[in-house]
Amino acid sequence: RLIMMDQNEKKLNVAKAAIHYIHNDCLLGMGTGSTINFLIDLLPEIKNKITAVASSSVQTENLLKKNGFEVRPLNQLGMLDLYIDGADEATGNLHLIKGGGGALTREKILAENSNKFICIADETKLVKRLGNFPLPIEVIPMARSFVSREIIKYQGKPVYRENFKTDNGNEIIDIYNLDIIDPIKLENELNQIPGVVTVGIFARRRADVLLIADEQGVEEIYPQ
Repeated sequence: RLIMMDQNEKKLNVAKAAIHYIHNDCLLGMGTGSTINFLIDLLPEIKNKITAVASSSVQTENLLKKNGFEVRPLNQLGMLDLYIDGADEATGNLHLIKGGGGALTREKILAENSNKFICIADETKLVKRLGNFPLPIEVIPMARSFVSREIIKYQGKPVYRENFKTDNGNEIIDIYNLDIIDPIKLENELNQIPGVVTVGIFARRRADVLLIADEQGVEEIYPQ
């Protein structure tokens, strides 16, 4: 009888696979989310390899501290060797949608500020085209209605994420029904709307390696 793996087992498996990418003297950036939480709990095993850690959220910072790590401000570290994070959606081109947990701005800063970006996820996150998952956009609060009206021009349906504030004190609009044919173009265009802090498309700086966990194990996907 085939025993099906649950999502948590897959998340743990892909976290274990990511550990192998952490080399000696590593300046490490850590993302945010349930899959990353599994990885953070494994990090003490290789603590001697990690020179310093930067965090993408208060949540991640708290978990790192609980595991015995001192979290350093990015401004003190310069370029990171490695950034590891999850995704809400990922394509075979390693373009991502991120921000379901609301940490997209700091995640994007760390991703752009890293020599290598590894994305870890289970197979439910792998898609042919981005946009089925609602696209998060972090906005300055006073611009929320304006940005929403601009988004409607793209045939997207903006929904205010109620009772949620980002770690930066801003708000999030989730955009439904977007068909993201050209992720880089859309990322660039949405970034230009005044009041947008960050859009949750990670395509200009895509992942360098995508680790996808399924029933069979963990597959490594590189950009085509």
